Amino acid sequence: MRPTHPNHVWAINFVHDKLGNGRSYKLLTVLDEYTREALCVMVRLKMNASDVLDVMHRLLMKHGKPEFIRSDNGPEFIAPQPQDWLRRVDIQPMQIYPGSPWGNEYNERFNGTLRREVLNADWFHSTKQAQIAINIWLRQYNQIRPHHALGMHPPAPKILLDKPQISGTGIGG
Repeated sequence: MRPTHPNHVWAINFVHDKLGNGRSYKLLTVLDEYTREALCVMVRLKMNASDVLDVMHRLLMKHGKPEFIRSDNGPEFIAPQPQDWLRRVDIQPMQIYPGSPWGNEYNERFNGTLRREVLNADWFHSTKQAQIAINIWLRQYNQIRPHHALGMHPPAPKILLDKPQISGTGIGG
C-alpha cells in the first residue's frame, strides 16, 4: 500500500545505538509516509509496548489519527496492548513480512539518514544529550531540508514552520 494523503499511513520502527560508555539505547521513530515528515524520534534506554502507546497517544493528539500504522513484527508493536488500542481508536495495523525491512521502506530510509547524519557523527554521553541533538536535527530535517520526493520542499507545510514545538519530548522536534 502506497500513501495517498497526509495521515494515511504512518510508519513506526526502532533504531538501536550505544552511548559513549557502551550502554545500549533505543530510538522510536514515527514517520508520515505521504508527507515524509518525521513525527517523532523518542530516545530512551529501554522501551516497551506501553511506552510506544504513550508516544502514539501524544502523536494522535497533536497530528490527528492515521488510517494505518505500518511496523515490523517486534514485540512492542504486536503485543495485545497496542493491538487492542489500535482497534479501539480505529487504526488499522499493517505488519511487514518478517525479515523484509524493505516493507517499511520510508521509515528504513529515514532511519538510515538519522544514523548517518546524527548517530554516526557523534558519541552521546546520555539519552538526554542524544534527544537534544536529534531534536535540533529533526527540526532541520522537517522544516528546512529539501526532499527530492517532495519536489525539493521540506516535509512540514509552510503554515507549520512558525508553529511552536514541544521541546524535550522528541515529539515534533
